[in-house]
Amino acid sequence: MDRSRLEAFSDGVFAVAITLLALDLTVAGPGGGRLIDQLDAKWPAFLAYLISFFMIGIVWVNHHMLVRSITAVNRALLFLNLLLLLFVVLIPFATATEADYFPHNTADARLAMALYAGAFLGMSVGFAGILEWTLHSPGVDQPVPAGKRWRVRARFGGGGLVYMMAIALAWWNAIASFVLVVLIALYYILENTPAALASTARDDEPGK
Repeated sequence: MDRSRLEAFSDGVFAVAITLLALDLTVAGPGGGRLIDQLDAKWPAFLAYLISFFMIGIVWVNHHMLVRSITAVNRALLFLNLLLLLFVVLIPFATATEADYFPHNTADARLAMALYAGAFLGMSVGFAGILEWTLHSPGVDQPVPAGKRWRVRARFGGGGLVYMMAIALAWWNAIASFVLVVLIALYYILENTPAALASTARDDEPGK
């Protein structure tokens, strides 16, 4: 398959998922009370929407940059990409569920938070799978040297471990777990995964 088809399909799924996030941002309208009160009651939905929007957006940006370095697409990569997209399209459901129970710390709220963090964990695993494919495939421009792959895995696969911590934390305190997810989002906003990968590859070039 041509790389452009993989990118086009993935972009379409990302676009749909990020659009579906907004479907939960509704108010009762006239007859449902003052608009300011309706908006105030929906603040958990707006907050969850904001975090999920940026998380999907971050993965879309990194996915685009990572795939751009791929020169040949095979069947394994296609299924790894599908795994990533499987959890991307699950995020709107997880976001709406989390918004319904946040900021409480009941048993249901903790389960909703675990599902929310679990969706991000799945997305992280899917992206890590594509990253791992690029570390071993010959169809990549400027591949990462074998001696530096574990450093790359630790740097860019660590988010999955933190999501696992967020899931465990959710069973104790849903709000604390949500804060941890927000911190992960802030980290990846500042982290430039593809540029760092390219830099790692260039560092191993002769004369560097």
